[in-house]
Amino acid sequence: MSDNRYIGVFDSGIGGLTVVKSIVECMPGENIIYFGDTAHVPYGTRSKRQITEYVLADVRFLRTFDIKAVVIACNTADSVAKEKVREVNPDLPVFGVVDPASRLAAVQTKNGRIGVIATNATVKTGAYERAIAKYNEDATVFMEACPLLVPLVENGRFRPGDPVIEIVLKEYLEPLVEKDIDTLVLGCTHYPLLQEAITHLYPSLNVISSSDAAAAKMLGTLIQNGTCNENTEAAQSERKYFVSDDAEGVDNLARVFMGDELGGTFRQVDVE
Repeated sequence: MSDNRYIGVFDSGIGGLTVVKSIVECMPGENIIYFGDTAHVPYGTRSKRQITEYVLADVRFLRTFDIKAVVIACNTADSVAKEKVREVNPDLPVFGVVDPASRLAAVQTKNGRIGVIATNATVKTGAYERAIAKYNEDATVFMEACPLLVPLVENGRFRPGDPVIEIVLKEYLEPLVEKDIDTLVLGCTHYPLLQEAITHLYPSLNVISSSDAAAAKMLGTLIQNGTCNENTEAAQSERKYFVSDDAEGVDNLARVFMGDELGGTFRQVDVE
């Protein structure tokens, strides 16, 4: 039986569009609602209590639509508030980005040495170390905070061969490579746009996108639960995009993340 209800996806900004893109690539017929809480970006500078309040408000907004699942497409929000979202919404399948990526890294590493690049806020939570240890207690995890990557990506500096991004990537990744990692987790939803540039610089690394991992986990669960949309044509699917501030500015930036696959424009809404 086909389930054409929406998949809800949210982030503190628009980095979560990489998750939308991954969902579209593996489930092109699914209908999607995206919300970016741009009025409060970034969540990483907020207290855990404030982040949790914002996240619960984000989910309440998404639930004004008929959604069958929700993805927390923000590493910080996932690590701080996912369990609270599940507690408040026991009837709703809730997916994050940290656990699926951690599981892949834990299973795929050959030498047990895993690097994770993320924002300062995500690094401080310790979420990746805990999640990877759950699946591979013998793995050693090396975290690297990369505060310059998000602004560079949002300014279009993420393509292979770009001298600016390559210099910055080497600054962040060389310490991890020197620790003999064989697997690298992209622990921020902006970072999948850097995957080609990273692979260009370090072709032997196994690079794991948290966005791709989250989409794959969701696909498996929807199949298991029998809640997939039988429509497989992207042209017949519906996508709606909302932000809490600066819809016009976001609309242009969103095309950096999604390109021609955006399939809609952003509208501004008040969320409480």
